[in-house]
Amino acid sequence: MKDTTFFKDKKILIVGLAKSGFAGAKLLHSFGAHLTVNDKSPREGNVEAEKLEKLGIEVVCGDHPLTLLDSQLDFIVKNPGIPYQNPLIDEAVKRNIPIYTEVEIAGMISDASIIAITGSNGKTTTTTLVGDMLKNSDKTPIVAGNIGTVFSEVAAESTEKDILVAELSSFQLMGTERFKPQIAVFLNLFEAHLDYHGSLDEYGKAKAKITENQDCSDYIIYNADDERVSYLMKSSKAKHIPFSVKEKYEGGVYVEDGALHFQDQKVIDLSEIVLPGKHNLSNIMAAVAASLLAGATLEQIRQVLTSFPGVKHRLQYVGELNGRRFYNDSKATNILATNAALSAFEQPVILLAGGLDRGNSFDDLLPSLKNVKAIVTFGQTADKLAETAKQAGIETIKRADNVEDAVPLAYRLSSEDDVILLSPACASWDQYKTFEQRGDMFINSVHKLK
Repeated sequence: MKDTTFFKDKKILIVGLAKSGFAGAKLLHSFGAHLTVNDKSPREGNVEAEKLEKLGIEVVCGDHPLTLLDSQLDFIVKNPGIPYQNPLIDEAVKRNIPIYTEVEIAGMISDASIIAITGSNGKTTTTTLVGDMLKNSDKTPIVAGNIGTVFSEVAAESTEKDILVAELSSFQLMGTERFKPQIAVFLNLFEAHLDYHGSLDEYGKAKAKITENQDCSDYIIYNADDERVSYLMKSSKAKHIPFSVKEKYEGGVYVEDGALHFQDQKVIDLSEIVLPGKHNLSNIMAAVAASLLAGATLEQIRQVLTSFPGVKHRLQYVGELNGRRFYNDSKATNILATNAALSAFEQPVILLAGGLDRGNSFDDLLPSLKNVKAIVTFGQTADKLAETAKQAGIETIKRADNVEDAVPLAYRLSSEDDVILLSPACASWDQYKTFEQRGDMFINSVHKLK
């Protein structure tokens, strides 16, 4: 761990507990900082608050009193989910008190090199791919950030023999000032979290902080097919590594003669990659570039790409039975996500869809149903989806009581070379506690068929 004397005797306010706040508080306390921790949850039953108090840390629960700002703070460490419109944070900004997230702390203390990955979509898939591709390399990959362990906690324990692979959100990056990854990845930029950032421009600026402090010794890997991302990357001082599913960029990642290439090196034939979808091809390109730059072997990369099933519940490959391939996309809780899933396949699809009725129609799903030969609906929206299927000209429309019953029914409707896809286009809460539970039911039902 790097020299932590910077934090000694600093007066720091941590706002928001959860995992990152709790880990950050313990860490900064161990560095000799003078801490106050503030959490809006009531003190009663707050286990994390109780543990911190036993360490001698002051904890203020139940509200965010502005008086916490009156003690000449050096800076605030904010939970990423707390918006800047929060009255306490808003007042801190007015008083010019620096506001960080624990990502800033992680970058300051880590002895390991860092691969930081951001984007509106695909972060988890790309981060997981990079972590897998770097196995058996010279350095030990440790996955952290939004997936895996809290970033600052991992950073404190890391050594020069490790490499941190971190999935980072705009919320986390917005609270950085000196954060400088050796390899940064910017996957894409879509309209999202505008209630938090206020505008697409501000959202993009927050994402672009991933490369703000990089220099010519670092790398920025970015999506050249995304105009917004490409524009934001013009000001980056790092070495540019573009990737594109459409064009060939010298020095980048591209497709040529049915194969994926990094710079002048063939990596793998596209036909060997098991993860479906053009959007996943972009994620794969980014992961390949980051992994090769960080020291991964071509052999390990090829092994991952020929076996990687996808992140669980996100277009996850579950298995094959008698020529039918099963995919679990239970995370698709809206029409946009189901459209993306359907676009990933050229084969005929048996679609399993349905769930919580939020009052919307499914007309926006119509253009994506061209390859759907049959649909099995379930849940509160079963009838609505059946009507949409009729409009799309789908002749085979069946209804099941739930996902468990939908799987064997879909199998009976299928033929060899078909895809059986759970992509509900709806939240799960009418029948299941979470989309994860719904996806697990799908997986279990597929295994029962086998």
